[in-house]
Amino acid sequence: MADQYVWGWILGSLLALGALFTMTVRKRKRDGISGRSEFVKSVSAVNGKCRSDNGDVDVIIVGAGVAGAALAHTLGKDGRRVHVIERDLTEPDRIVGELLQPGGYLKLIELGLEDCVEKIDAQRVYGYGLFKDGKHTHLSYPLENFDSNVSGWSFHNGRFIQRMREKATSLPNVLLEQGTVTTLLEEKGTVKGVQYKTKDGKELTAFAPLTIVCDGCFSNLRRSLCNPQVDVPSCFVGLVLENCELPYINHGHVILADPSPILVYPISSTEVRCLVDVPGQKVPSIASGEMASYLKTVVAPQVPPEIYASFVAAVEKGNIRTMPNRSMPAAPYPTPGALLMGDAFNMRHPLTGGGMTVALSDIVVLRDLLRPLHDLNDAPTLCRYLESFYTLRKPVASTINTLAGALYKVFCASPDQARKEMRQACFDYLSLGGAFSNGPVSLLSGLNPRPLSLVLHFFAVAVYGVGRLLLPFPSPKRLWIGARLISGASGIIFPIIKAEGVRQMFFPATVPAYYRAPPVK
Repeated sequence: MADQYVWGWILGSLLALGALFTMTVRKRKRDGISGRSEFVKSVSAVNGKCRSDNGDVDVIIVGAGVAGAALAHTLGKDGRRVHVIERDLTEPDRIVGELLQPGGYLKLIELGLEDCVEKIDAQRVYGYGLFKDGKHTHLSYPLENFDSNVSGWSFHNGRFIQRMREKATSLPNVLLEQGTVTTLLEEKGTVKGVQYKTKDGKELTAFAPLTIVCDGCFSNLRRSLCNPQVDVPSCFVGLVLENCELPYINHGHVILADPSPILVYPISSTEVRCLVDVPGQKVPSIASGEMASYLKTVVAPQVPPEIYASFVAAVEKGNIRTMPNRSMPAAPYPTPGALLMGDAFNMRHPLTGGGMTVALSDIVVLRDLLRPLHDLNDAPTLCRYLESFYTLRKPVASTINTLAGALYKVFCASPDQARKEMRQACFDYLSLGGAFSNGPVSLLSGLNPRPLSLVLHFFAVAVYGVGRLLLPFPSPKRLWIGARLISGASGIIFPIIKAEGVRQMFFPATVPAYYRAPPVK
């Protein structure tokens, strides 16, 4: 009798959980639909005919940042008629998007855009210097098997984007226009184009078989095409250092400071960018002088002595800027006639400088998928075919995304003893050199973005940390800290992997969309 009650209780619990899950899924779908309606408008309400005010085009691209400009050039070079609509065509002035990893540069070469790093005083980057508690180690990119021209590059983000826009508009079939896209135009569930406001305030419409939204991290249109779960773990405080002699020339520098890392790298022959990470969404006030005081009293004593004078001078000069660091896993709604790209689609913490590498890699994947297609007008069939894009991009994008999130958490200071040990173990592991540094750096640089390699190295660091604790003689306290270190490492990486998608990340070949063939007409 007791067994019957137990089984009845278990069955009832399972049924209740199933009902709760169904209700949650339905609510999310309703929320997604209501979120979409704000930036989606019926075509018939705007224009009776699906004809663009600027003539027929194959692809509309919203945004001309790194992703949008590179995509416009790539599709234009393949013979597509492209209409790019960008909110502001003046040179951007940002404090991120200034470091292109070697893996990203290889994608730039593949897209025929490698000359965009020329004539902008860009600086080659050959690796990193890692600093902690007065000690430092040198980490070189493993470039032995690549041509001598392959390296990382650092530059002013705005100069790089302007070069890419120039390349795109050099093609006669690419139109770049200044305007603000307000809504996507939809007919029977298919995106047909966009409504936008020109520089002089006119409201126009543009139509194309495919609309690609690349309007950046502050995207207003992403809610129409995905379920955005944006996290803001920290903010960057940006400075430009002048007359600064870096400890390692032509290298990035990562300082494991308290409470969180500091990045330093050259952006021209005379300027060095310094990014101070401040955890949380609230930063000290710049206007009141609280920020300058924080940088001088808390941050300055932790930077290497070679940088100290330039750092303090930059703080006193007062050109201090801030930017929130966002991360957002890709969670698209497959939508006929539309696609998301770049930071509008997927973001990760900028600590590892992987954003442009992911965007350029995505463009290569999309280009290869679209190349066999001569006609993009069958939106439902095209949408089904392009579902493979989300799977094919995953191994590279998820490796870089996961590494960025995990490394940021490891590099942040913590009062917890197990987290302290993990942080120290990471520094010591990388300091071993050889395969111990080449493996992680090849992941960081985008030269070997393999998910399994990432997980193996991450837990190798954790096991190395436990080994340090247990030698020469283990004790109950050390065993307990070691167990918590392994548990903490799992708690860092597994939630990130779960958000990225275990199956698509590690077993993409088991996803049916992986094998989608181009539609045949």
